[in-house]
Amino acid sequence: MVAQQQERAAALVAFVAAGLMVCGTGCSGGGAAAQDARTGSGTVGTLREAVSVLERAGSAKASTSMEMATGGTRVTIRGRGVYDFRKQTGRLKVVLPQDPAGAAEHRPITELLTPGALFMKNRGAGVPADKWVRVATAGLTDGNLVTGGATDPYAAAELLRGARSVTYVGRTEVAGIPVRHHRGTADLEAAARGASAAQRPALTAAAKGFATTAVPFDAYVDDQGRLRKVRYRFSFVNGQRKGTVAVASTLLLYDFGAPAVVRLPEPSDIYAGKIAE
Repeated sequence: MVAQQQERAAALVAFVAAGLMVCGTGCSGGGAAAQDARTGSGTVGTLREAVSVLERAGSAKASTSMEMATGGTRVTIRGRGVYDFRKQTGRLKVVLPQDPAGAAEHRPITELLTPGALFMKNRGAGVPADKWVRVATAGLTDGNLVTGGATDPYAAAELLRGARSVTYVGRTEVAGIPVRHHRGTADLEAAARGASAAQRPALTAAAKGFATTAVPFDAYVDDQGRLRKVRYRFSFVNGQRKGTVAVASTLLLYDFGAPAVVRLPEPSDIYAGKIAE
């Protein structure tokens, strides 16, 4: 049994490390709650305005976590970086999980997030160490909600435009900051229709590529209306391994206003060769 679990875990880590492109081939609280509801803080509109509020905030540091489960095995990919919500650009350093089979530790992957494209360095799989890989997000069946091992922070906020059946859970704290906790389901098709022109193609692709367009979420918003944390639970059909893969993606935003300078690679620094699976 232990050997089987290790085999499944090793296979899943290899599956993530080989592509990070997991979808590319197929892919209530009493009086306080009542008071918040009267002020409108528990409404769907609060979440649908998350993008606009973040744009006014300008930029933030971001911490990401993506948990993937299949065959009883779970692995976690973590990332950390900065994001500019006005330019819709960001930089993350993504760390793959340790290989349970004892293989050498994976090097962190540097990711540049831009409207319409994802750039990755230290991608591996035959890509030279000094080269970047460019991926058009509209061509991904998950719209880059999962592919990079981290959900683009702007796309994560845009997805809330499709919020449905939202319940106000109550007040709590995220990293010591008082927040309002909302729970509901986001509809990918509705989010795509309401998304900005730059994000719409990717979200439209995701609406077609996931196993279901309904995405459960937990969102935490501070007293300034800024999204502090959001956790999505995605489900998609794995094109490489039979069955449905469950993915939980968590985004944490903090230190608003932090510098978020993103320099895109020169064309000569982008790898144009074949990428191994």
